[in-house]
Amino acid sequence: MNQELVTNFPVTDRVRAALAISLRACEELLPQEEWIKKLARSEATGVPLRIKLGLDPTAPDIHVGHTVVLNKMRQLQDLGHTVIFLIGDFTTMIGDPSGRNTTRPALTREQIEANAQTYYRQASLVLDPAKTEIRYNSEWSDPLGARGMIELASKYNVARMMERNDFHDRFKAGQPIAVHEFLYPLMQGYDSVALKSDLELGGTDQKFNLLMGRHLQQEYGQEPQCILTMPLLEGLDGIEKMSKSKNNYIGISEDANSMFAKVLSISDVLMWKWYALLSFKSEAEIAALQAKVALGANPKDAKVALAKEITARFHNAAAADAAEQDFINRSKGGVPDDIPEVALSGAPMGIAALLKAAGLAPSGSEATRLIDGGGVRVDSSVVSDKALKLPAGVYVLQVGKRKFARVTLA
Repeated sequence: MNQELVTNFPVTDRVRAALAISLRACEELLPQEEWIKKLARSEATGVPLRIKLGLDPTAPDIHVGHTVVLNKMRQLQDLGHTVIFLIGDFTTMIGDPSGRNTTRPALTREQIEANAQTYYRQASLVLDPAKTEIRYNSEWSDPLGARGMIELASKYNVARMMERNDFHDRFKAGQPIAVHEFLYPLMQGYDSVALKSDLELGGTDQKFNLLMGRHLQQEYGQEPQCILTMPLLEGLDGIEKMSKSKNNYIGISEDANSMFAKVLSISDVLMWKWYALLSFKSEAEIAALQAKVALGANPKDAKVALAKEITARFHNAAAADAAEQDFINRSKGGVPDDIPEVALSGAPMGIAALLKAAGLAPSGSEATRLIDGGGVRVDSSVVSDKALKLPAGVYVLQVGKRKFARVTLA
């Protein structure tokens, strides 16, 4: 028999505050009344709730789009609840069909393990590692075996599975659906059973999978989890969701200068959504910034503040200040303080060969193309002569806006 939520605990101011934190910037919290009861029970008994987030290591890096849900996890962690960072090393072998119109290519076990190694280290830049439970879903999925998998599959029917938008749309379009793809939401839902989670977080594209967790917990006689979905973060292009495959992302392990510059490259409109989903400023502070811009303040100032906040979070305040100065220097055509030092011999050397040897161009022909396009500078002067030869000396070479090298040529 399913456990019933205890309802006789008071809804205190602390519970209301925890609910407000849960709801901030979220898309849906379902069922909200159940979550209030769970919070009230936890407050009264002192037993923390178990809050789960699963990420599949399909690529080696976490980007700031992933941190939308990680930030929410950290907020709930700071309230004293147990957060479980689940690495889906088993489910990655199946491949999440969410939002896909084709079967996701399979990764090898070696690729999955290599990607998983970096995941927690990067997640620890957001979560408190001392208070985070790290789990891998192969712990319970591998021992399940064929018999257990058959039993699990019996807990759900095909008609319900085909209500899922991506499966429904692919079926109507005559596009293939592999049988193993049906296992993905079942296995993600079973994670909730194994972990006895009270709340599972995910992007809006994960709603079907999160609801599967509720269904299976009920099937296995557990109190069903609540689900909290967060909006998907558009990437640098402002159109597609942030993704490495779309090359519109900021990796949280990127260097500070690149991170700062990329945030400044987003549109003024997108900036406010990024504030809502990524900033730790209060809603009142963000509203005040919006009001100032509406009254005529330069939106770039608000964007610089956001860029510094995000850069400082994954580096530190000093690195964020340095990145801002680096950006100013580049904008004025100046030279950043920290550029590669290269020592070469062979003076005099042609400019194309020099660019290749300094690592600023992959080939001599590409170096020539860059010179033709006006994208090469020596000591801040644009190079127009492809036949230019430089004698022995020290030079600052620049390609485009962001590639620099200080070359000592002997």
